[in-house]
Amino acid sequence: MAGRFATLPMYDPPELHQANDALWRAVAERLVAGGLRNVPEQLTRSDNLQELWLRDGLLLGQTCGYPLTTELAGRFTVVATPIYAAEGCEDAFHRSAVVVAAESPFEDLVDLRGKRCVINDWTSNTGMNLLRALVAPLAEQGRFFASVAVSGSHRQSLTLVAEGAADIAAIDCVTLALLARIDPSLTARIRILAWSALSPALPFITARDTDPATLGLLRAALDDVAADPALLLGGVRHLPPEIYDDVLKYERSAADQGYPRLA
Repeated sequence: MAGRFATLPMYDPPELHQANDALWRAVAERLVAGGLRNVPEQLTRSDNLQELWLRDGLLLGQTCGYPLTTELAGRFTVVATPIYAAEGCEDAFHRSAVVVAAESPFEDLVDLRGKRCVINDWTSNTGMNLLRALVAPLAEQGRFFASVAVSGSHRQSLTLVAEGAADIAAIDCVTLALLARIDPSLTARIRILAWSALSPALPFITARDTDPATLGLLRAALDDVAADPALLLGGVRHLPPEIYDDVLKYERSAADQGYPRLA
């Protein structure tokens, strides 16, 4: 297959490029040793994730569980689900941390009624979907927050909360733990107010038309090398693909409570 590419964009700030590059090299070496041809030598990086996901030839990637089950449904096969060593994670599952400014007066979720929310993206499971399910019981006539803004990234959401430009954000707990290492001056300015429910961690994926032999090589390679303290990565699990249907149950739960859109 010509035109194969690999990308690991979900936990890949500039400070972690070297670690993600090393992880891919280790995977690629095992793929080549297993006889696979046209293995990319380097990761592909882009600020436009939607463009990446619409390209043909994905050999290995990582995406959010919410778009995997909604707008990207049917395009990819789950290779494995990672295990992360971060507060809020349990085995191959993770949570959102609901964060506020360190000096803010808020003590409970109900205190956030009528406050300014910021999310990284409308298609984010941790930034939007899990938060929507969490506050749905508190919403009144389909609203809970005064406003919902979009920042473009969890890191930028944290910055806006820390600077007082927003009151609350929901942050992927793995991102939060990684930022506590690489940008502690930022995470020191926020605090965790609450945790969301558990959800399957961000899956490693491959194109739907990846053949079974290549899929087997990918899974074996990740079994061998997916352990890196710099990435808080402690291995992978091979869960039933339908486990990601759990992501949609949070969407349905919010809708059933009259709160179909975070607002």
